Amino acid sequence: EVQVVESGGDLVQAGGSLRLSCATSGLNFDDYAIGWFRQAPGKEREGVSCISRRRDGDGTTYYGDSVKGRFTISSDSAKNTVDLQMNELQPEDTAVYYCGAIKWEGQCMTILSMVIAETWGRGTRVTVSS
Repeated sequence: EVQVVESGGDLVQAGGSLRLSCATSGLNFDDYAIGWFRQAPGKEREGVSCISRRRDGDGTTYYGDSVKGRFTISSDSAKNTVDLQMNELQPEDTAVYYCGAIKWEGQCMTILSMVIAETWGRGTRVTVSS
């Protein structure tokens, strides 16, 4: 059974940084795309960043426009984790952040644009104060 569990959410001031972690089990990183998504109060869930592997074995990453240049996604296959380093946080980044996993090959941007995953975590809350 595939499971994902998020951690690392907190209250932080604008301009600060946080590192979220998604602990996975029951999956092989070579066969899955892992995405970070977020849902702000009163808004729909949106894709933030994702990581996946192409057939040639190279990893690929993708970022939503609102976080490009500020957030960095990375994976550690030895620890089975996918982290999201978030820098220069702004109040508009306030949301519950979810990790999602889906069996996937190739570019993962589609899972962000369509907000899809086969397995979702329960989320971790990030609050950015101004």
